[in-house]
Amino acid sequence: MPEIELLNALKRKRLTIAVAESCTGGRICDKLTNVPGSSDVFLGGVVAYSNDSKVKLLGVSLEVLGTHGAVSSECAAEMAAGVRKAFGADVGISVTGIAGPGGGSETKPVGLVFIGLDYKGKKETFRIDNDGDRGRIKEDSSDHALKLALDLLLSSDR
Repeated sequence: MPEIELLNALKRKRLTIAVAESCTGGRICDKLTNVPGSSDVFLGGVVAYSNDSKVKLLGVSLEVLGTHGAVSSECAAEMAAGVRKAFGADVGISVTGIAGPGGGSETKPVGLVFIGLDYKGKKETFRIDNDGDRGRIKEDSSDHALKLALDLLLSSDR
């Protein structure tokens, strides 16, 4: 389970984490808080589903939303940075995408998800193209985000 490995890595490094979710609707926070002892490193999370909440709670710029949209690497990056800053965490994770079944387009199909990571100001974003129904997309996106955060922490050991 990636959440257990991630939390253990954070504990070893004495780091904290915060999460900003849109299309996953709190699933990452749920996975983290299901692990006993997660409160040692997990500071909190925000489900910012609307554009307005992304702006007000996470500091996503209107320019990014207007130019690139909420489902974009730029938005994911600003969400991750915003949640890290809001909670004073070492690591920020964000997820924004289209879980379906509607809402997709030719350029942004159902299953398109962007994951943002902000580790002490070092920012990375990832594009994930998921298959399946709404539940599968949310589950797979949550697991991807946790694994990518773990990979980032482990790669910083080198």
